[in-house]
Amino acid sequence: MEAKLHNKRPKHLNLFKIRQPLPAVVSILHRISGVLLFFPGIPLLLCSLQMLLQSQHSFEVLQDYLRHPMIKLMLLLPLWFFLHHLCAGIRHLLLDLHVGVALTQARASSKLVFTAGFMLTALVGLILW
Repeated sequence: MEAKLHNKRPKHLNLFKIRQPLPAVVSILHRISGVLLFFPGIPLLLCSLQMLLQSQHSFEVLQDYLRHPMIKLMLLLPLWFFLHHLCAGIRHLLLDLHVGVALTQARASSKLVFTAGFMLTALVGLILW
C-alpha cells in the first residue's frame, strides 16, 4: 500500500503550474512590495531628499528629473507598491482582528485590495500627471 502512494507522488513541484488562490497572491504581493519599498525604495527616497535639501541647483535638477514623462511613468510602479502594501496591510490587520476571516469574505477583500491598489494608483497618477 505504501509503495503505491509513493509512486503517485510528484517528483518535483513546478511552482509556475500551481495556481494560487487570490488571497495567497495578495499576501505574496504584500511581502514583495514591502521588500521593494525597503530596498531600493528607501535609498532612492533618501537620495532624492538629499537633492531636495542640498542646494537650489540640486533642487532644480530634481525638479527637471521629475518633470520628465518617462520618470513619471516609472514612478507609477513604486506608487503601486506603496498603495498595494498599504491596502493589503489594512486587510491583514482586519484579518488579525478576525474580521473577514470566512472564505467568501477573504476572497472579496482580496479583490477589493487589488482594485483599490490599481484605482488609487491611477487616481494619484492622474493627479501627478
